[in-house]
Amino acid sequence: MTNISVERDFILVGFSEKLQLEKILFVLVLMSYILTLLGNTTIILISSEDPKLKTPMYFFLTQLSLVDICFTTSIVPQLLWNLKGPAKTITALGCAIQLYVSLATGSTECVLLAVMAFDRYAAVCKPLHYSTVMNPQLCQTLAAVAWLSGTGNALIQGTITLRLPRCGHRLIHHFFCEVPSMIKLACVDIHANEVQLFFASLVLLLLPLSLILTSYGLIARAVSRIQSAQAWRKALGTCGSHLMVVSLFYGSITAVYIQPNSSYSRTHGRFISLFYTVVIPTLNPLIYTLRNKDVKGALGRLFHRDLSTKK
Repeated sequence: MTNISVERDFILVGFSEKLQLEKILFVLVLMSYILTLLGNTTIILISSEDPKLKTPMYFFLTQLSLVDICFTTSIVPQLLWNLKGPAKTITALGCAIQLYVSLATGSTECVLLAVMAFDRYAAVCKPLHYSTVMNPQLCQTLAAVAWLSGTGNALIQGTITLRLPRCGHRLIHHFFCEVPSMIKLACVDIHANEVQLFFASLVLLLLPLSLILTSYGLIARAVSRIQSAQAWRKALGTCGSHLMVVSLFYGSITAVYIQPNSSYSRTHGRFISLFYTVVIPTLNPLIYTLRNKDVKGALGRLFHRDLSTKK
């Protein structure tokens, strides 16, 4: 029974051909994961506790932090286990769960970033009607659309990928179970799957990105009409953090998914994937905290209240 179970497990090659690199990566990934949990949990905590942060912007920021926590937790614990020891296996069930959760949360983040861009457009271009436009019902609906679209994409792509016949192939040239690497295990013609993956990527990557660019194009046009340096500084303060997060996330994830599977570089793809699965969720809280006076003020009030309570 044990031998049968082991044969059904998948082998995550990861970075096993570079043993010294694995030791360094273990430390770096562990530190990044701890910072990701601390940073995103802090944002969720202060956004829910501080009355001054009960705004649409911080509602969506809370959703983004929750997505990042779920996304990294679906990947990093298994990655740390494989980096630390000689065993590089993952059970079939674990691989399926990892595939579904990482794909769902990654797709949700794509849509959520587009929703946040629309929120920034409303804040800059419709300041007098902002509270009316971005009412709580609309915010909850947009967040639900992001989660449902991500979950739907994961159910469709993940199920199609897992149903492909593999003929005993179980060597995954990656550090986690993801669609481009999983479909390579198939022992049938995967051209249709490559086309399906490409079009799904167009919808869930390029469509939200086009909405983001449209929102910021409208913002730039509105601000340029004012012709004021102060207006530009205010717009940059409002949108700067989100623009930086969008650039980092889309710049890395597009390089992996918007290309034919036949040209998917193993080493190149693994390091890019490591960036958007481990590094970006760590940077997001830092970007929003370091560039945002409201978050800094909320942190100060939270710690001050805790100290006062202890005294």
